[in-house]
Amino acid sequence: MDVAITGSSGLIGTALTASLRSRGHRPISLVRRAVQPGEDAIEWIPSANHIDAASLEGVGGVVHLAGAGIGDKRWSDDYKRELLGSRAGPTRLLATTLAGLNRPPGVLVSGSGITYYGNRGSERLTESSGPGDLFLSELCVQWEAATQPAVDAGIRVAVVRSGLVLSRAGGALAKLLPLFKLGLGGPFGSGKQWWSWISIDDEVGAMQWLLENDVAGAVNLTAPTAVTNAEFAKTLGRVLHRPTFLPIPAFGPRLLRGTQLANELLFASQRVVPEALTEAGYRFAHPDLDRALAAVLERP
Repeated sequence: MDVAITGSSGLIGTALTASLRSRGHRPISLVRRAVQPGEDAIEWIPSANHIDAASLEGVGGVVHLAGAGIGDKRWSDDYKRELLGSRAGPTRLLATTLAGLNRPPGVLVSGSGITYYGNRGSERLTESSGPGDLFLSELCVQWEAATQPAVDAGIRVAVVRSGLVLSRAGGALAKLLPLFKLGLGGPFGSGKQWWSWISIDDEVGAMQWLLENDVAGAVNLTAPTAVTNAEFAKTLGRVLHRPTFLPIPAFGPRLLRGTQLANELLFASQRVVPEALTEAGYRFAHPDLDRALAAVLERP
């Protein structure tokens, strides 16, 4: 299958591209610049409302992962507008373009996040649970709604609400590792907030599975065993053979990253269940945290 991918140079996109290629598929990157001769890529420049639609004709599937990094900068009002603008507008452009093709793809897998659910304590959250009231909740609501032109055109659309993706190559785990390796890691604040996680292997595996299986609508991309932040810290310390006695006071991340960003990314609680995946038959490579961390950390 020819699969067009936005955000192909990111953490997930890089892993997905390699996995698709290893399984005999042809990944095609959507890039925000002119395509070089011989490059397997398609030009799209969302800021100019431009996409090379002709090159998308006949692709079997599209995976849309592009967007400004949620935790890359402190959240000024300008950066929050950038976070939203880098998702809703480009997603609508892509969905509208796909809907207008003579030979549209059979499936669009479009990114979102479990931050859709907001701060929900210990409530068990499935795909049918409603959105929360945080900034990131509204961002996800608008992001997901922007896929509607593709849905209206009869394209199967799976919107993937990803949890904390475990990879030593990037993301939250890569940022935590130096502290935990020094034996200075511990729970954030009370540690009672639920963290719903997924290994990079299952993040990529589930996306690839969704390209090939008839599942549509919202899909939670989390392992079936969410843990509290305190349990996460304890497990990571055990896998690294390091102590985790020192809790990280809430004021530290809030001072370093800004109160709103820290509250929504580190201290919000989302106990998410991957109901759509499990009911449809997806089999997790890493269903529990110990084995997931061990598998991720043993890689060079």
